Amino acid sequence: MTSSDLIHELRATRPAAPTALRARIREISAQETASAPWNRFRFPVRRAALIAIPATAAIAFASAGVLGITRSDVSTETYRQEALADKASSESPTAPSTGLSGALSPAQDSAIGPTAGRAQRVSATMTVEVADADAVSRAAQDALDLTRALGGHVVNAAVATGEGGSATLTVRVPVAKVQEAIVGLSALGRIVSQQVTIDDLQESLDQLERRESSVRSQIARIVARIESESLDAQTEAVLRSRLQTLRAELRGLRVGIASTNAEARMSTIQLTVVTPGAFGAVAPPARLDRTIDEALNVLAWEAVIVLAVLIVMAPFALAAFAAWLGRRLYRRREEERLLAV
Repeated sequence: MTSSDLIHELRATRPAAPTALRARIREISAQETASAPWNRFRFPVRRAALIAIPATAAIAFASAGVLGITRSDVSTETYRQEALADKASSESPTAPSTGLSGALSPAQDSAIGPTAGRAQRVSATMTVEVADADAVSRAAQDALDLTRALGGHVVNAAVATGEGGSATLTVRVPVAKVQEAIVGLSALGRIVSQQVTIDDLQESLDQLERRESSVRSQIARIVARIESESLDAQTEAVLRSRLQTLRAELRGLRVGIASTNAEARMSTIQLTVVTPGAFGAVAPPARLDRTIDEALNVLAWEAVIVLAVLIVMAPFALAAFAAWLGRRLYRRREEERLLAV
């Protein structure tokens, strides 16, 4: 049997559809034809999701990058000024509870100062900023010249040149000229921090002097008794031992009085000269780092907004999903019913 004969036989013996089935198929075809205009407006959800999700992510990242670049445009000077202020506040020495302390400016140098006629310990801490390393060297030399001109001396000095140069000096000047010294040192550059501390030493000095007077009187009485009276050996030995103890105490008292007077005559000033890059402040972050930080902040806020929208839309999404699922189940039952006919 040839292939043409086989085809002819298959066509001759093909099954014939029942009349009811033909009628049902025509009915279904008519219904689909009637609903065809609506089908052309069906939204392709899967294709739209494949496009919308990457597009939304790209827009979110692009907007975060643009806002990050915009918000990161902060001047380096602002960062440096904030860092200088933090450093100055953290390095300011704390005044003792028994003394008087206060920050001075050149315009207020007469507001706080030593009291004439009283023994006082005066100390000052200053930080000035100059333009560059060359200015650091000049300022340090000017500070040394000013100290010598006021009758003071240098306790220690350290000067570092090069990039980010700095200088640290500790000088002592007469208390009577401490305000003049502060004004002169403040003029060396821009004042970053300045503090003066005054501790009163007069009370302790008065106690030392009263005790010295009492010890001298005791020594004089013991010497007079040893020289004028006829004493037995034991009593004389006791008096001479007591005399030796008092004389040792007297030497200590005189050293203490001299030390207190010396402390009251000379004030101590600690001066630090820095450049803008050598203050020990944290360097302002790079533009790229600030951009990344700001972009991450924007992305975080965008995520918060998306989460809020999802929370609000969740009930509607659940309702839509339930409707879609119900419609799908209904169509499946209809198809099963049609197939069962």
